[in-house]
Amino acid sequence: MKKFTFKGGIHPKENKELSSGSEIQSVKPASGTYTVPVTMGGAPNTPLVKEGDSVARGQKISDGDKFMNCPVHSPVSGKIKKITKCTVTGNLTVPCIVIQEDGEGRTDFMPPLDPLKCSKEEALERIRSAGIVGMGGASFPAHVKLNPPQDKKIDYVLVNAAECEPYLTCDERLMKETPEKLIDGLAAVLSVSKAYGIIALEDNKEYLKPVLEDKIQKAGFSKYMEVRLVKTKYPQGSEKFIVSSCLGTEIPSAKLPADAGCIICNAGTLCAISEAFREGKPLIERVLTISGGAVEKPCNLKVPVGTLISDLRGNAFNLKEGKAPVKIISGGPMMGFAMADDSFPVAKGTSGVTFLTKEETSLKEESACIGCGKCINACPMSLNPVLMKREIQADSLEKSRKFGLMDCIECGSCAFVCPASIPLVQYFRIGKSLLREKMAAEKGGK
Repeated sequence: MKKFTFKGGIHPKENKELSSGSEIQSVKPASGTYTVPVTMGGAPNTPLVKEGDSVARGQKISDGDKFMNCPVHSPVSGKIKKITKCTVTGNLTVPCIVIQEDGEGRTDFMPPLDPLKCSKEEALERIRSAGIVGMGGASFPAHVKLNPPQDKKIDYVLVNAAECEPYLTCDERLMKETPEKLIDGLAAVLSVSKAYGIIALEDNKEYLKPVLEDKIQKAGFSKYMEVRLVKTKYPQGSEKFIVSSCLGTEIPSAKLPADAGCIICNAGTLCAISEAFREGKPLIERVLTISGGAVEKPCNLKVPVGTLISDLRGNAFNLKEGKAPVKIISGGPMMGFAMADDSFPVAKGTSGVTFLTKEETSLKEESACIGCGKCINACPMSLNPVLMKREIQADSLEKSRKFGLMDCIECGSCAFVCPASIPLVQYFRIGKSLLREKMAAEKGGK
């Protein structure tokens, strides 16, 4: 059986066995309080509610009038306690709507809509109205992604089912427990795009291939989609490498998958799309993985958006005694964000939270670069991380850009193999931020 791959990349320890056998459990925070970010992908939203308002589960609570706006809905029936700024993933402080659940269970869902019989315009409006964004972490509005410019011909919809981040298994569990939702969501997207579907599955989850193929055949979609195995390698789940592995083509520098004739959707996103059509349910909850060596029983949980992770501790999961985490990461250890504590809310793009012990993470001091070139060999983008870092340190941002700074996908492969423990990704994030500020200032001065 042919397996597809890409050049470069690394093989970090997967640690998926910690949670892969854990069935998805639906849980709610013990406090009944939800902290819902006003914006979770797309253009900044404006709250549609005020303090003291009563809301129903599924009711729209923030939105905007721009094409890139993606609405946010109440995850529960309750009362608006306040609208205030709170810390979210990435250690950003953003406006959030705090809701206290009232236990009444009122809902405000949309009527069901058949995605295979409605028009393209109706389908896109349903996806937008449901507030669906990419659930792999980027949180890009799905209605925008599925409506590329007319000059971009879409031939393939690639399903990112690789889940290459260590520790995370929420997509694997979704595919195992609800494969029919994935297939139905993909069929809905194919109906909109008129393209062919390929489910890119890493071979460490090869056992799911016959499961998905059986559902495809029974649904009568064998002519329109297939499952394709890709080799287990990090960062296989990056959109550039899904395209490279499955199709043998490259997304040009500074371009999007649409420029290569592709649309890429996360497995969880497609399940949410299916629910939006079949149940009229907005994106108000998601599955995420709680894992790491500091967790007593790593698990996969379905929780309402806005749930504070700290409200789940002691209720849905526990930390080991005598194994205090030295690092709490929103996401996986490669591309996730280290957080000060676990009192941040689950957002639409929160794929997991990883509690790492001292033994699981490197806390070594950064030492001088020895010019070994390991970072160059590991970089899947074929960049030169060592030269990019040197130019950033020298405040030569334009030179770092010439070496490919803006093409860096921040996967962390270079930092993973660096024998000097240099936090290369942090340098690149800072360099990108400074370069964007410089470009904005130059543009404003013209």
